[in-house]
Amino acid sequence: MPYSIALAGKGGTGKTTLAGMLIDYLVKKDKAPVLAVDADANANLNEVLGLEVSETLGNAREEMKKGVVPGGMTKDIFMEMKLEEAIVDAEGFDLLVMGQPEGQGCYCAANSLLTGFLERLTGNYPYMVTDNEAGMEHISRLTTSAVDILLIVSDTSRRGLQAGIRINQLAQKLNIGVGKSYLVINQTREAPTDRVMEMIREGGLELAGTVPADDTVYEYDLDGKPTVVIPDDNAAVRAAFEIFDKIIE
Repeated sequence: MPYSIALAGKGGTGKTTLAGMLIDYLVKKDKAPVLAVDADANANLNEVLGLEVSETLGNAREEMKKGVVPGGMTKDIFMEMKLEEAIVDAEGFDLLVMGQPEGQGCYCAANSLLTGFLERLTGNYPYMVTDNEAGMEHISRLTTSAVDILLIVSDTSRRGLQAGIRINQLAQKLNIGVGKSYLVINQTREAPTDRVMEMIREGGLELAGTVPADDTVYEYDLDGKPTVVIPDDNAAVRAAFEIFDKIIE
């Protein structure tokens, strides 16, 4: 199994941008190939990475549920074909988009086949980075499980910090196999105050570091340009890479 890193946090904290920086970091540190998984229903990790996506695993589930399997092809072979179609190859990493949440009806058979294929797939990668949807839903549904690092991303707001603390507490309560949880405060303009540090300590989280607010990151995001091509000497990229140096094996 790969060394697994999952990102979580309140919406709007820059979680997906940091996921892209993490993937870029792993590739540049010769830890490739990396499997990048976009598990957010509002999928946009591909935009951060500068990739086009035409197929998702959600589409495959839906097609199988509706019986859209070509004649002469078993469901197992069909799902394997759709999984391969959903993998987007890039330099040093592959991207897999989970797609929209399931609709009404039973997806048990499709999900069972999909789980088996994903387990086989992940064995080909030394590292896996999963960008989860915002909030706590993915934790309560156990879609984030057996991860080596849960990287919780917050902004400087009280609500962002509270959301991060609750995500960590829920992950511990459900005992879903998280090796280590870290907090990253993103988009900072000054060092965390004593009150913020007190909240983090009382919430049982370890602060891995802070990433400064940066005009270049903002402009790339606003213009729809992949943020992974921002130069390495950018202040936000440098800060993120320093954090990754500390917490990743």
